[in-house]
Amino acid sequence: MHGMISRPPEAAMKTIATSRVVLLLLVVMTGIAPISLYMLVPALPVLATNFGSDISIAQMTVSLFMVGIACSQLIMGPLSDKFGRRPVLLAGLALMVAASVACIFAQNLPQLIAARFFQALGGATGMVVSRAIIRDIYERQRVASMISLVVAALMIGQMLSPLTGGLIETAFGWRAIFYAITIGAVAVAVGIAVALPETRRSRAAGSGFRADIGTLIRNRAFVGYVMCQVLASQIIFTFAGGGPYIVVTQMGRSSAEYGAWFATSGFAYLVGNLLCVRFAPRHSLEKLIWFGLGLQLGGSLLNLFWSFAGWNEAPAWLFGTQMIVMAGNAFVMANSAAGAISIRPEAAGTASGAMGFLQQGIGALMSQFGAYLGGQSSTTLPLTSAVLAISLLCACMMIFVVPRRDVVVSDALIEQAEEEESGMM
Repeated sequence: MHGMISRPPEAAMKTIATSRVVLLLLVVMTGIAPISLYMLVPALPVLATNFGSDISIAQMTVSLFMVGIACSQLIMGPLSDKFGRRPVLLAGLALMVAASVACIFAQNLPQLIAARFFQALGGATGMVVSRAIIRDIYERQRVASMISLVVAALMIGQMLSPLTGGLIETAFGWRAIFYAITIGAVAVAVGIAVALPETRRSRAAGSGFRADIGTLIRNRAFVGYVMCQVLASQIIFTFAGGGPYIVVTQMGRSSAEYGAWFATSGFAYLVGNLLCVRFAPRHSLEKLIWFGLGLQLGGSLLNLFWSFAGWNEAPAWLFGTQMIVMAGNAFVMANSAAGAISIRPEAAGTASGAMGFLQQGIGALMSQFGAYLGGQSSTTLPLTSAVLAISLLCACMMIFVVPRRDVVVSDALIEQAEEEESGMM
């Protein structure tokens, strides 16, 4: 039938969905770019010294990497819908390997910065395509839990990556970091080539990027889910941008102490994802999003109250309450992402890419905004007010943009299409 969504054979999809190897590949393909980003951070002072440049120039190896991640989301997602998940993943990893080799042999910082951009452009393919693959192989009610499981495993890797990068640089020099990244990218590519089958749904004639994006942006549920997910992620970027200035400058604590306190936010986010893995299969996306929004709003209001009361001048109050926000944030981000990529399953790559691009692109601006709020004020009030405002905007997306009736109709159509296609196998 023309326009009917078709999938790989149902038995094969169930085998893929239950494969631990495939789950491991989803984790490592998602994490290869973020881990590569954080591994180099401890070596930035060494890069500045070795190349005789200011630390702000060396910092561009990080900031341009983030730009590369954002661009990759917008490019690779639609390409994976058109050409398939496997070829786009392998092409992206090939680009990452080539760029990593270029990093090893870079003779000056401009060369290294340019190579890092292309390293991110290729490596971030796994971030956007992994979400599409999850939607390909899992039923809608399991998508959020699988995204949360992948993110939870990724969080552990990200926590360890700065330490790993620092140890490698201390023992073998900064270029050894890129040897390790190159080996990792090659290993992931081999794993995909050997163990990951193509999961993309077949597409109707005449479908393409313009048709997909046009259909998606005209769907209020899609727009609402995406903006809810993107706004929730801005809480992280804003707080991370302003946190160092508040703890180190306002509170007079050390950078190491700030790092320890900030790790509590990451731990709360990890716990939130693990809880989402447990509860997502039993409850609807909407219920879990509202549960997360409740935690976000409650924690944000408490932090604002502590700011007015003057109690947020101690890190324990600021970060203790922020942990509530971050646990809720995990529920909001995972389930709203699942909702967005489920509106049009055969265009999951395009949906994932648009969402990731907005998240990273706006995040770069909000990180600077958070730094301004933390650096230009003498209290925590501006930063906690911003976090509350973003939490309220998240809730507004669910109240005013995602119509409950549209969500129900969309879910019913998706389920009906999947039942019909299963019957045609």
